[in-house]
Amino acid sequence: MQKSTPNIGFVSLGCPKNLVDSERILTELRTDGYNIVPSYENVDLVIVNTCGFIDSAVQESLEAIGEALEENGRVIVTGCLGAKEDQIRQVHPKVLEVSGPHSYETVMAQVHKYVPKPEHNPYTSLVPKQGVKLTPKHYAYLKISEGCDHRCTFCIIPSLRGDLESRSITQVLDEAKRLADAGVKELLVVSQDTSAYAMDTQRKEGGVKTAFWNGMPIKNDLMTLCKQLGKLGIWVRLHYVYPYPHVDDLIPLMAEGLLLPYLDIPLQHASPKILKAMKRPGKIDRTLERIKQWREICPDLTLRSTFIVGFPGETEEDFQMLLDFLKEAQLDRVGCFKFSPVEGAPATEMADQVPEDIKEERFHRFMQLQQEISAERLKQKIGQTLDVIVDEIDDEGIIGRTKADAPEVDGLVYIENLSGTPVKVGEFIKVTITHSDEYDLWGTC
Repeated sequence: MQKSTPNIGFVSLGCPKNLVDSERILTELRTDGYNIVPSYENVDLVIVNTCGFIDSAVQESLEAIGEALEENGRVIVTGCLGAKEDQIRQVHPKVLEVSGPHSYETVMAQVHKYVPKPEHNPYTSLVPKQGVKLTPKHYAYLKISEGCDHRCTFCIIPSLRGDLESRSITQVLDEAKRLADAGVKELLVVSQDTSAYAMDTQRKEGGVKTAFWNGMPIKNDLMTLCKQLGKLGIWVRLHYVYPYPHVDDLIPLMAEGLLLPYLDIPLQHASPKILKAMKRPGKIDRTLERIKQWREICPDLTLRSTFIVGFPGETEEDFQMLLDFLKEAQLDRVGCFKFSPVEGAPATEMADQVPEDIKEERFHRFMQLQQEISAERLKQKIGQTLDVIVDEIDDEGIIGRTKADAPEVDGLVYIENLSGTPVKVGEFIKVTITHSDEYDLWGTC
């Protein structure tokens, strides 16, 4: 006889886009009356939301599935790796069901199949308007589109998540308002290609169409979306912004304070030859020129980027171009990845694969240079008083982030509360910076 309230275990892996998918599934589970339990024990079913972007992520996902099978035995798999069902079943033939990314309805149908929907009174277990969130209450990820139209040779995202499919501007703004009304102080806008938002709908509809939100006509495009998000009175941070020309139009919004002065642009490399092999835009001189213009318009702008070293065919000369670019661009926050072969990505089959020891050596040279740049840029903040959002309070003091720091990927501010004024998580406080290193800041309030 089935328990009146069945328990579902949930494992979420991968990037913030995947986290949003997990939040959506968890919200629907809670709405249907299921309990969500953070363990494998005493649960009727385990859902594993996987990542399949690079080989290490695939391995982590397969290990998580194996652990869930060993600990519980009743496992449903979804997410990016779910697009490769044969690969999963070859390793774990006992999984009950497999589905691909953002397959919310499929996952719920599978759950209902193995653990029938319980009878419950929705008024006794209310789901908040903003849904179930896996982030702290004061910040949330806002996913504005699925998929990607680019065909970068190192990436298999389009084969996993499909082509670009933008959410309607009214859907996005409704969700953003619900989150702001629920007390969220910072929205992190995410997608595979944020700057391509609504381009797919514009192609289908023959141009930018007008939608209605809050009783007002608004255009269904990125600029309008950013302006409307900026009116919510909370921090709005843009991630994964492909460097289209119209990105230039967003910088004045940052200077005005509507958006955080923060731009996450994955540039990937600086050698024209390597960028061409990657199928990425290759005009690095133009990129440097734009960075200079952006900083003239918005002097407080923080630039984050990611790069790949050891891409097939990368010579020492190509790598030196990348180091020279770093020195000139003086980016604030940088992530670096050693090229990783991915099944299905064209770059995996390219000639002139770079040996692992050379990848490793270049990775360390890259990171050493960027640490020096980052340390110098953070040192310039000593003596300044900055706005900081409080993420955590422990016995040693307050931990927070400035406008220049996204959660999980950027630096932190460690704060000594000299005033003794009570501080809560999620509050904004003024902090005077006293010390810095390569990644973090220290200060007092």
